[in-house]
Amino acid sequence: MAQKGFTLWFTGLSGSGKTALAEMVYDELKQKRGLKVEKLDGDVVRTNLSKGLGFSREDRDINIRRIGFVCNLLTRNDVIAIASAISPYRSVRDENRALIGSDKFVEVYCEVPIEVAVERDVKGLYKKALSGEIKNFTGISDPYEAPLNPEVHINSGSEAIEESFAKIITYLEERGLIKPLGESGYSEEEEEAISAHLEALGYL
Repeated sequence: MAQKGFTLWFTGLSGSGKTALAEMVYDELKQKRGLKVEKLDGDVVRTNLSKGLGFSREDRDINIRRIGFVCNLLTRNDVIAIASAISPYRSVRDENRALIGSDKFVEVYCEVPIEVAVERDVKGLYKKALSGEIKNFTGISDPYEAPLNPEVHINSGSEAIEESFAKIITYLEERGLIKPLGESGYSEEEEEAISAHLEALGYL
């Protein structure tokens, strides 16, 4: 069975664990399972694809639409796209879902209590936002609209990151978007390659 393209969209406040989880899933799918995967991190996209955009609602929407556009291109070419961006507004996330297709769009909501996000903030951005030093900061002076029905709901304030990771992988397997690893620990493609090699050597 050929690889299926789909988009895995991580959304949540700064400090909710989106990037760390996206990295873990990326490594699992690419390194361990040999799948075609690309990841788009919100901060990296802003530096390159969306350089010059500010943090008004209009600019935020443009940024998220651009990420969605790239994800759609990858998905329809049977590449797995992993996007990690705060993406605070529900309407634009839903636009991306409609563009890519609900059957190929998996929304992962990384929920985190604001006090936990503040504790994790090594850059001190939350404290600056709370003091009014930073304007239009999502979760403080700018709204975050949580997903109503995400495919996967992570609570990074109470779950270990390994538990959250397992929840995502299990969902993708049960949905049929990725194949479970065989009992041997090898993917189906790896098992087929090993069998072919052994057969060529005359062992099978």
